[in-house]
Amino acid sequence: MSSSSAMAAPAETALDVLRRIFGYDRFRGQQADIIDTVVRGNNALVLMPTGGGKSLCYQVPALLRPGTALVVSPLIALMRDQVEALTHNGVRAAVLNSSLDAATRRATEQALENGELDLVYVAPERLLREPMLRLLDRCQLSLIAIDEAHCVSQWGHDFRPEYLKLGLLAERFPGVPRIALTATADERTRMEIRDRLLADGGETFIASFDRPNIRYRVGLKNNARQQLLAFIKAEHAGNAGIVYCFSRKRAEDTAAWLTQQGLKALPYHAGLDDSLRQYHQDRFIKEDGVIICATIAFGMGIDKPDVRFVAHLDLPKSIEAYYQETGRAGRDGLPADAWMVYGLSDIMQIRQLLAQSQADDRQQRLERERLESLLAYCEHAGCRRPALLNYFDEDHPGECGYCDNCQQPPDTWDATEAARKALSCVYRTGQRFGAGHVVDVLMGKTSERIANFGHDRQSTFGIGKDLDKREWHSVIRQLLALGHLQPDPEGHGGLQLGPDCTPLLKGEISLQLRRDPTPARKARRSASAIDGAALPGWQRLREWRLMTAQEENVPPYVIFHDATLAAILDARPETLAQLAQVSGVGQHKLEKYGEAVLTVLAEIEAESETDSS
Repeated sequence: MSSSSAMAAPAETALDVLRRIFGYDRFRGQQADIIDTVVRGNNALVLMPTGGGKSLCYQVPALLRPGTALVVSPLIALMRDQVEALTHNGVRAAVLNSSLDAATRRATEQALENGELDLVYVAPERLLREPMLRLLDRCQLSLIAIDEAHCVSQWGHDFRPEYLKLGLLAERFPGVPRIALTATADERTRMEIRDRLLADGGETFIASFDRPNIRYRVGLKNNARQQLLAFIKAEHAGNAGIVYCFSRKRAEDTAAWLTQQGLKALPYHAGLDDSLRQYHQDRFIKEDGVIICATIAFGMGIDKPDVRFVAHLDLPKSIEAYYQETGRAGRDGLPADAWMVYGLSDIMQIRQLLAQSQADDRQQRLERERLESLLAYCEHAGCRRPALLNYFDEDHPGECGYCDNCQQPPDTWDATEAARKALSCVYRTGQRFGAGHVVDVLMGKTSERIANFGHDRQSTFGIGKDLDKREWHSVIRQLLALGHLQPDPEGHGGLQLGPDCTPLLKGEISLQLRRDPTPARKARRSASAIDGAALPGWQRLREWRLMTAQEENVPPYVIFHDATLAAILDARPETLAQLAQVSGVGQHKLEKYGEAVLTVLAEIEAESETDSS
């Protein structure tokens, strides 16, 4: 263990630490106020979107306050990535978790007790063991950071029961400031965090949940795999991405199919062998251009900044889950895509799962509310951002200019009569048939099945010939999304009238629906993608970074983020002093990689001159 320390000198300010250690000239948003609060010894609740710089809010105070910062983190991969990044910036950081061998664990515990660490990362399960607490009793703690604090919420999709017990930290370590951080929390979850983790008070900092670098796009399924492939090839060839799927089998099948199409795709889900799952995650982190096809088991704590797209082949379970999953794209602040396709079957499937839920009434109501918010977002005809951010109690003026509805506004139409016809048909046919059968009756199609049930003699037979099959399926999908229709709770695929459909059925209210676009034959290339041709030497510098990362056995972004490489290419420094002025180049990395970077830049310049002569 090195005896040198990244600990700040007494007169050093937070901004000095930011510049010297992390290579940035200024704080973003509320970072400076949060850091000042913690440095002064006060508690803080920090809600900041993924990529907003949450980790600096406790890492900088850890280097300014005497002692060792205790960081509670739920995932081994997250701890490992954070520690690798910190040590590459010259910070004394370590983990204490089940991945360590006995000798390494003892050495780390001794270094902690000797005050030789600036930060130590611990999982909540280990932290709550009495031997670990007694060890911390013998240490000087500078602060306690509780990352992914939304895990304390029993109503959230990432609930970890161990987080409920972290309230004891206030009693066990009085006077040590605590900072709880999360990227995802509605008001209900915020209250739970305050009550359980910061019951003795603290300041709350809520940054904007808007991720302006992410382009949100939602489309209708029309051969989802081919749509995904066209999207990746047209806009993100060679980029890292995550594809979320509803089931383990779908994740595996999608990864295998993408691999057959020439892409580097790997599956990830809880059913895989632990070693294989870790191998796939390591490849995703350390290689360029790997695509992970995953269930929701993948993602929380994945600290990979250059994920250029997150795709959903199936609807997530809530808008909160959707926000958190899409937030794993573009953590470096560069343009990224959140792309999703869904259809009638997705809505039916999720509504059936809710109907079959064994949870108590309160939990079922909360799950329904979250689903309604997600479906309203999907079917929204205006700017995506207000529909998404309103869920987190944040206003947005709309017209962002960078979502699908802003770039290509959808048409809407008065669908009141069409909706009444559909609802009447569902009722007249007995509320037990699926969408396909109902549409056939509406369009007056004759078949043995329709005749056997006598539906060709119903008053609704043939009343919908003015619309085609695709338009009727659109109407039914949107009626399901709005709750005017609901699936058979037994899971047989039938449609039933929703509890609030009566005013619409009677014509007492009107209904505007979005008109589904004709499926596009070819995806447009995104202007947001990083274009190597526009940055001479981009690939050459990335190759140097990958080679260096492989030599050090760390992910490429630990060497430099994509944003830093782009800034280096833009600045074209010729001296170490000039390179030191580039955002993201701290003192430690300047000393370690500076000469190599200047050499690569000189080679790029020489090749450019040769090509032009």
